[in-house]
Order: sequence, then structure tokens, then C-alpha cells
Amino acid sequence: MTEELEQILSQLTQPDNAIIQQATAQLKQAFKDPAIIPGLCAVMSGSQNPQVLYTFYYFILYFHSLNSAVMFAFYSHSLKAVVLQAFMQETEHTVQHSLSQLCAVMVKHETPDRWPALLQLLNQSTKSSNPHDRQVGLLLLNKVIESNPEPFKPHYCQLLQLLRSVLEDHNNPTALYYCILTLTAITEFIGTEEMHLMRSILPNLIVALKCLIKADQNQASEAMEVFNELMESEVSVIVPHVADVVRFFLEVGSDTNLSDSLRVKALSCVTFLIKLKSKTVLKQKLLSPILQAIFPVLTAAPPPGEQDPEDEEDDSGDGTDNESPKHCAAQIIDTMALHMPPEKLFQQLMPLTQTCLASENPYQRKGGLMCLAVLAEGCADHIRTKILKSVLQTVCQSLSDSSEVVRSAGLFALGQFSEHLQPEVSTYCSELMPLLLGYLSSLNQAKVGHVTKAFYALENFMENLGADIEPYLPTLMETMLSALNNTDNLKIKELAVSAIGAIANAAKELLVPYFTPVIESLKGFLTTTTEEMRSLQTQSLDTLSVLARTIGKDVFSPLAAECVQLGLNLTNTIDDPDLRRCTYSLYSAVSIVTPDCLTPHLTAITTVMLYALKSSEGVTAHLEEDKAFVLLDDDDDENDEKDTEIFLEDDKGTDIHDVAGFSVENAYIDEKEDACEALGEIAFNAGCSILSYFSPQFPHEDVRRAAFGAMGQFCRAQHKVWKENPTEANQQALLKLLDIVVPCFLETVRREPERHVVMGVLESMNSVIKSCKEEVFKNPSRLKEISHAIRDVLKKKTPCQDSGGDEADDEDQQAEYDAMLQEFAGEGIPLVAASVPADNFFPFLNDLLPFIMNKAKSSCTVADRSFSVGTIAEILHALMSVSGGRGVAGRLSNRLLPVLVAGAKDSDPEVRNNSVFGLGCLAQAAGPIVVSDYPMMLSVFSNLLSKESDLRVIDNLCAALCRMIMSNVDAVPLEQVSLVARLPLEEDQKENHTVFSCLAVLYTHSPALVVNLMKPIVAASSHVVGNKDVDKESQNISVALMRKFAQNHSAEVQAAVTSLPAQQRDSLSAAITAS
Repeated sequence: MTEELEQILSQLTQPDNAIIQQATAQLKQAFKDPAIIPGLCAVMSGSQNPQVLYTFYYFILYFHSLNSAVMFAFYSHSLKAVVLQAFMQETEHTVQHSLSQLCAVMVKHETPDRWPALLQLLNQSTKSSNPHDRQVGLLLLNKVIESNPEPFKPHYCQLLQLLRSVLEDHNNPTALYYCILTLTAITEFIGTEEMHLMRSILPNLIVALKCLIKADQNQASEAMEVFNELMESEVSVIVPHVADVVRFFLEVGSDTNLSDSLRVKALSCVTFLIKLKSKTVLKQKLLSPILQAIFPVLTAAPPPGEQDPEDEEDDSGDGTDNESPKHCAAQIIDTMALHMPPEKLFQQLMPLTQTCLASENPYQRKGGLMCLAVLAEGCADHIRTKILKSVLQTVCQSLSDSSEVVRSAGLFALGQFSEHLQPEVSTYCSELMPLLLGYLSSLNQAKVGHVTKAFYALENFMENLGADIEPYLPTLMETMLSALNNTDNLKIKELAVSAIGAIANAAKELLVPYFTPVIESLKGFLTTTTEEMRSLQTQSLDTLSVLARTIGKDVFSPLAAECVQLGLNLTNTIDDPDLRRCTYSLYSAVSIVTPDCLTPHLTAITTVMLYALKSSEGVTAHLEEDKAFVLLDDDDDENDEKDTEIFLEDDKGTDIHDVAGFSVENAYIDEKEDACEALGEIAFNAGCSILSYFSPQFPHEDVRRAAFGAMGQFCRAQHKVWKENPTEANQQALLKLLDIVVPCFLETVRREPERHVVMGVLESMNSVIKSCKEEVFKNPSRLKEISHAIRDVLKKKTPCQDSGGDEADDEDQQAEYDAMLQEFAGEGIPLVAASVPADNFFPFLNDLLPFIMNKAKSSCTVADRSFSVGTIAEILHALMSVSGGRGVAGRLSNRLLPVLVAGAKDSDPEVRNNSVFGLGCLAQAAGPIVVSDYPMMLSVFSNLLSKESDLRVIDNLCAALCRMIMSNVDAVPLEQVSLVARLPLEEDQKENHTVFSCLAVLYTHSPALVVNLMKPIVAASSHVVGNKDVDKESQNISVALMRKFAQNHSAEVQAAVTSLPAQQRDSLSAAITAS
């Protein structure tokens, strides 16, 4: 059999398809004979042909994949000896490489101690004085450890000592390469015993990598993965050497003589380190060196005759460009903004940015604008409150720059500002909208790439304008409809369709006059099936979803059933993840408008979505090197058409350990994320239960976040079902669901490393507590578990928070997104307070309050101070409605009153507003206990009212006085309180409920006082009745009071009503006389 096998293997190396096919057929037949392993071993021992030996390796692996591990083990003893003998004798590198892979497969199925000859060979070869022997030994060591690192754990200390010595062999780059790969493989598994050794290796590792970079940049790029592994698994190993590590990354990232891939690798490591250990970076004073190093990268001009990828005309603008050093430099600043206190970052960053903006070099100006753009998300509060006007002026000026690359960067920055700096940026509507419309009209539509950037800025700005868009609506819609009807360019049509969605988000019902022509255009796009229309169809579905949510139920309902059918037809005929995810969004939008339209199709719709969640479509498993069973090397044929790759069929036996990693196409990740969100929304609106098919165990963080959001929606949907049909079975179903979902939320808070996933979980948990209230806490342990989860976030003790042992840092300064995470946690406190008896919650509330009150200090940011007093106010408001609330509010009053009074004197109107609201809630919640503080509180209100200009604060001052009156009417000198002088409420329409409830109480207590104020009260009521911004309950309270007035004081009421403007008079009269 030996000669026959060698002949077959030899034929497989021939450059002749017919011979290869014949040999392949013969081999398939030979593999049916279990004796093939001894035969192949004999070939390996006796053949002198390197190509035959190289091919042999794959067939051993293939035999293993087809046969049971038991049969493989039966022959493994003889195979081990043959493999090691061949490995020691072989001089051809490719064969040595293949043999090392075979050893790795064999070691994977048993501990290395059961193959002492292998350990002996590794020990001898890696310590050999012969450089080539050391290379080969380290190759073998790397492959066997990579395949199964854990069984080698007893040898880790000895191994680390060996690797440290190898790292000093600077004249043997191949040995360095395999040494570093081995170090990467074991990093995840090292324990405390090996930690000290790992730390001592770091300086040697940096020097070794510098040597490897000089020898082979591709190998160096791969070897630098060791730092990512260290940061992800054992970041504490790096911390003592963080300054040296960062300097090394910056040297590599800044060196224009190196390859882009290597520089990107180094700069990406800086990004990852900042994300994980931003406090350490600041403490080690590394912020300035990093910025000084990356700004030249950010502002570098491309080579002559070339453009940056984002400035090329065919740039899609979808963010999928290959990463470049310049992109990574911007990403570093973006990560700094997300993870560092703005005050510390801006102090170092803005001088560099301003120098760039003032430069005559267009790429310097572009870099400065890109810097401002990427700061917008992470430092939104700082920019909004400190420098918005100046940076906005800079960005607007850039739109008239002589350089198109600068104008493009300005458009990107304006889009980022519009997305992240709301609502303040929208107050510049009168300046920005004419500028953007004028800019858009002046563009050459042939330059689609630049037009795309202009639309990006316009869309983001328009989307948040609300009713302020009305003056610009005719011009906008004329522009967009013209693009839909008169332009042949599909990309321009797509941009116009997208812009209509943004306009709809702002305009809502104001878009009704344009609805018919828009819908006709969208239908035309959606009924074509040609491939070139796919992107336009996807955008059309997206805009259709927006219209369903915004245009008004009466307008969209007649089309709802047709839209659902349209979506189903598309997914039945076109296999495209982007198209499918947009149909999911359409279905969830329809579920809000007319859920009955979905009922006949729920099975089909949810089946498609659940399949998308479970599907592995778009997921690619990357096998470890040489696991694909490719029998011929492409290099053997120069002619691509003659290249022949023979893959042996059926890879069902592929071991999961052979998988080096997975990649998922972005479109499939987006589809899973949108499916989660749509399932949750449909479950809530249409009342269908699908949790039994659902799991949040997705690898991508965006999908995980969406999945947790959907789980919260499922709970709210089941609660809605129970409330509408309050049977025992429905309640038990809700409780069972909560017992699955809430522990899942809490476990995620305790273990999840991604900050925005935890934010999503806290948001979802808050929505569940708000809807389901006491049902969440039926489980006796739940109150303690939720309270402790909130406490851990407020104490920065969860894995997604970089506590990092830097307790000495200034607690008043932190990244805005870190503060936002704590806000999500803090928002849960009043929700819990409103759901359980106050005495049960008091011990936990007492534990949580210091963390909230600590953020009210004057040294804290405006956002923190506003959050602090706002949370305190909401807690007091919640205590009004639960048993024992008055007693708990009274016990807390001495601690909370000074904080709220100080907040009422704050320089920021939002802080004053929240504090005034809190003082009113304290008076109402604590009742008689705080009556002695009324004179002081009234004095604070009087002083504030005399100089207050913010309308929302004035509204809340009125409401706070009303709460004091309702709590203890005798403790307020009514003759001295000019309550109605500030009516009607201008901004905070929700407080009309409080105001008119108070007036009803006053009418009962002191009717003469109220009758004397009849005219202003009637006038205030006329602004409430029929006002779409005022809730129905408040309107009903107002109307009920007016009817009492009309019954008892008809003449006075008639006189007051007659003095009103005609429209208000008719509306109020109709409400009073209605039965």
C-alpha cells in the first residue's frame, strides 16, 4: 500500500487537472480502508519528496475529521514516533510547518505529559545553541500550545522563563516571532503565580518587537496581537509599564516608513488601552504625549495625486472604508472623549486643535474639524454649555472654505453636532438652515460623494427641529420631490428619500400635504426587483417606517395593511439582510398605528425575525492555518484559470478548536439588532408572546443590547395582557417571565464589560419596573438584588467601569458617558421607591442617597448637579403614592432640604428647576413634618421669583407653591402668595394637573379668595382646555372646576369668558356646557 499511496500523493502535486481528479478519486477509495494510517506513516518515513510529505499532512488531518477519535488514538502511538522522527530529520520549512500542525492536532486530544518524547524534543530544540534548531523548536512549541494551551498550565512558569530568554535573541527574528505568538496563546490562562514573570517580560517584549519590525513588518503586526490579548485578559500586567508601552505604540504609529497595517495595529492598541485604563493614562501624564504624537498623523496630507479614502468621489460614506492611520488617530480622540473627563481633555487638546484650524494647510484645517467632530458624542455637555457658539461658528465658516476636503470635514462636524449637541444646536436654526439649503442648491450633483456629505449634515440638523422646520418645509419638499422625479442618479434619489424621513421626524403632521406624492414615489421604488434598486428600496422602507410613526394614525392607517403585504412580498422574493431588517422596522411601526393589521401575519413575521436571530448566515468561521485541506498551493500555477483547489467534501467533522475566530458581516449584525428591537415593540403593541424562542446570548454588543431591550418589552407586553384580562393565569405568566428576565438583567450588570450594553440593560430594567411596579418585587430577594446592582454602578464597582484602583482621582471629574451610566442606575431609584412600601425600601434608599447627594456639590458638572437634585425630587414624588411614604420623606427631610435649597440658588436653570420641583414634592410628601420650614421655603421662592427669567423654572415655582398649599393650606399666607399672576403655564404643561388640583382645593377651603381671582383663573383654563400639549386628565380637572364656577357664580364666569379671544371663548364655553 505504501508505494501506491506515494504514487497517488505524487500525482496530486502535478499541474494537470485530469491527473489530479483521477488521484483524488483513488484517495477517496483508499480512505475507506482503516489501514491507510500505517500506510501514510510508511510514506512519511521513506519518502524523499517534500511535496508528497507536505500533501501527506492534510490527509492525516482529513482522516481524523472523518473517523472517530478512538480510531485515531488506536494508531496514534506509531504515528507519534514517526511524526517526531520526520520532524527532526526534515529540512524543508513547509513540511516542518505541516508536521508541527499535525503534532498540535494530536496533542489536542490528550495532555502533553502523555507524550514525553514531544516534551523532550521541545526542551532540547528550544534551548539548542543552533539558531535554526531553536527556530524549529519554537515553531513546534507555538503550534502545540496554540492548539490547546490549558494542559500546559503546570509548565507555564518554566515556559515563561524560556520565552524571556528567547526574547533576548535579537538576531533570530523568526524565533522572536514564534516566541511572541506562544506568549499570546497562554496569556488568557495565566494565574497569579505567573503574573510576576509576565510583568518582568514586558520590557523584553517591546525590544523584541522593535527587532521584529526591522525584519518582517507583517510578522510584527501579527505579533503585536499580544498586547490586545494582555489588555483584554490581564491588563494589570501592562499597568506598571504603561508609559513604555504607550511610547512604543506611538513610535510605531507615527513612523511613516512603516506599513499602514502595522501603524494601524499600534494606534488601535492605544485606543483599546484608553478605553480600558483611561484613569491610568491620565495619572501617568500620557495624555499630552499621545496628542502630540497623533496630531501629525491626523493632519497628514496624502501622497501627491492621491486623496484620503473619505474624500474620494466613490466613497459611500457608510464608514466601511479600510482603516488607515489617520482614521485611527481620530478614533483615539473619539475614545478619549468617551472615557476621559472633558475638562482634562480639552485643556490639552484645544490648543492643538486651534492651531490646526488657523493653518494655511487644508489638511491641517481638516484635521482640526475632524477633531471637533469626534468630540461631540463623548463631550456633549461640555461643548453645549461652554463652547458651542464658538465651535459652531468655526464649522459654519468652514463651509465656505476654498478646499473641498475642508468643506467635507465641516459638513461631517455639523452632522455630528446636530446629532449629539441637542437641543442647544437647534436654537441656531435661523442661521444654519438657510446656510445648508444654499450650500445644497449650489452643489454639482455629479459629485455624488460630496453631495452625500451635505445631505448627512442637513438630515441630522433637520431631524431635531420639530415644528421649527415649518418655514423651510416648502423649499425642502420641493427639493426632495424634484430629486425623486427628475433625477436619474439612484444615489441622489436614495439621499432624497432618506432626507424625507428626517423631515418627517421633525415635521410630523405638517408633512400631510406632501404625503401622497411621497407615497406614490416610494411604492414605485418598492415594486421593482432589479438588483441596482436594492439600496434605494432599503431606504424607501426605512422612510416608510418613519412616516408610519409620525404622519398621524388617521393618514397612515388606510395604507397599513398594504405596507405589511409589501414588506412580506419583498422578503419572500429577495434574500437581503438590509432589506429584511427594514421590513422589521416597518412592521413594528405599523404595530403602533394599527396592530390589527399585523394579526393575520404575526406567525410569518415573527418566524422570519426569529430565524434571523438564530441564523448563522453571514458568520464565517476562520480555521487555523492549514486546516482547510487545500491540496495544491496557488503558487504552483501562474495562470489563475488553471489553479485547482481540491477540497475534500464534508467538513462536518471540523473540530471547533480548529476555529481561529469568527467574523460576521455588518449587515447580519444590524439585522439581528433590528429584529430584537422590532420583536419587543411588536410584542408590546400587538400583545404576542415570543420570549420562549428568545435568548440574549449574542456575541456582538449591539445585538445584546437590543436583545435586552426586547426582553423588557416582552415583560411590559405580558403586564399589559394581565391588566387588560386580570386572570390568575395571566398574572402567573407575568411573574414567571419576570423571574427569568430580571435575574438576567442583574447578572449582566454584574458581569458585562461593555458600558453601552449595561446602559441598555439598566434602561430596559427601569422600563420594566415602571410598568410592572410591585409585580417585579413579588420575589422576596428582588428588592435587595436590584438595590445592590444600582449601588454597584453608583460606586463604580462593575466590570464596565474603569475603577482601576485610582480612588485618589478627583471623583468630581469623569467621562460624560461614565456619568450617563450612573444616571441610568440613579433613574431606577425613584422607580423602585414608587413600587414597594416605603419602609421596606428605606434601608436601601438610605444606603443609596449619599451617592446621589454627592453629585450636588458646586464643584460637580451641571449635568451631575441636575441629575442629583432631579433624582432626589423624583424620589420624593414617588414617596407620595406609596404606603409609609410620608414617614420616610419626613425622616429624610433634614438631609434633603439643604441640598434642594442650595440647588434652587444654582446658576444653571435646569438645576434650579429640578430643585424647585423637589422642594414642592418634599412639602407634599413629608406633610406636617416640614411645616416649620415653610417660611424659609417661601422666602426662597419669593427671592427666586423676583429675578427668574426661565419660563420652566417659573412654572415649577407655581407648581411648588401649589403642592405646599395642598399639603397644608393653613401654613401658607394665601393673601400674600400671588399664585395666579404667573398663569397660564408657559413651558411645563404637565404641572397644570398640580395647579388646577390646587385651585380646586382652594375653592373648597377659601371660595371667596378664588372668586376674587375668577378672571385670571378662567383665562388660564382657556389655555388648558383643547390644548394638545396638555394631558386629558389635567383638562378634565380644569373643566370640572369651571363647571363648579358656572353653577355657583354664573355671572362672574360669563363676564370672564366673554373677555377671552373668540377661539378660546368658544372652546371653553363648549367644554363647560358639554354633558
